[in-house]
Amino acid sequence: MYITITPQKLGGSYLQSASDFVAYLEKENKGKELEEQEHFFDQYGEGISPREVIRDIDGNTAKLKKKEPRFYSITVNPSRRELKHLQDHPRDLKTYTRKLMKEYAKSFHREIDGRKVNVNDIVYYAKIEHQRTYKGNDRAIRENAPYSAKIARLRNEIQQIEQGKLNGSVKRKREEIERLEATAPHRLNGRRITQGMAKEGSQAHIHIIVSRKDRSNRYSLSPGSKYKASEVKMNGKTVKRGFDRNRFFESSERLFDAQFRYKRNYVETYRARKTLVKHPPTYFANLMGLPANERSAAFKLLAKTGINIPLANIPTNKAQLAYKLFKQLKKGIDRGIRSGSIGI
Repeated sequence: MYITITPQKLGGSYLQSASDFVAYLEKENKGKELEEQEHFFDQYGEGISPREVIRDIDGNTAKLKKKEPRFYSITVNPSRRELKHLQDHPRDLKTYTRKLMKEYAKSFHREIDGRKVNVNDIVYYAKIEHQRTYKGNDRAIRENAPYSAKIARLRNEIQQIEQGKLNGSVKRKREEIERLEATAPHRLNGRRITQGMAKEGSQAHIHIIVSRKDRSNRYSLSPGSKYKASEVKMNGKTVKRGFDRNRFFESSERLFDAQFRYKRNYVETYRARKTLVKHPPTYFANLMGLPANERSAAFKLLAKTGINIPLANIPTNKAQLAYKLFKQLKKGIDRGIRSGSIGI
């Protein structure tokens, strides 16, 4: 599971309206019949129109300054392994999203009228998308890059030959392009994989637009707060503030695992990712300390990020973890996290 929470920006400025973001999320509906389209939903309703989403998010911004985000985007990206485990993607993911947003509300160290924040205070709209495209961090793009560069160079040379700016054989260069296209390590439906190409298989993920303000439009609820939990004096009153991201991310895993009876490997956990970032030696010590079958499964998952790890070459003694191996693995895992191959 890979979850991100980001304030929506355009360049260095926060978006003043959700309209552009909503329009972006409508891209998969283009050209589809109404009954084939994927619509927005919230905690209790479905079939919500883009117009209603924009109206409610844009209308819930009282007293926010231009330098403050109006809304946040939460993206929930189940891994291929998690998606394969699901039985009914759209229905299951909607149920999961509604449970997740209850945990989102509980993660605020905030009170509204003397009570804790709950999901009914949150203004949000969610939408399931079914496609992802290849990006620069993906393994297939990285490993195809030398072939893509040579093909681009050859095409440029062909253009120069045809314009009389360069001498050479167009036929031979086209034959070389065909050879490179055929031998590129990553291909899909007979074509070399390039950036922007739609990924194969199930790629379901969830986009959530959540308002910065509570439903009453009186209280600010920022998941971007740098505080987990603190108190501050405002107008003579003690006000609680903060958002516990650790709690939210860990809850997201527990919910998924309980709802779908999913057995999560160590390398798939948020706690492991955090350990990797904060204290890499501990991460690899924990990895080596797993039972043999779980450790084998972990290495297979890591290999999907582009790292092939011969088990025979891995030290069994935790104290013997080689520094070079550690650097290689961390670099590869970081790439995998960024590309969504593994993560929280």
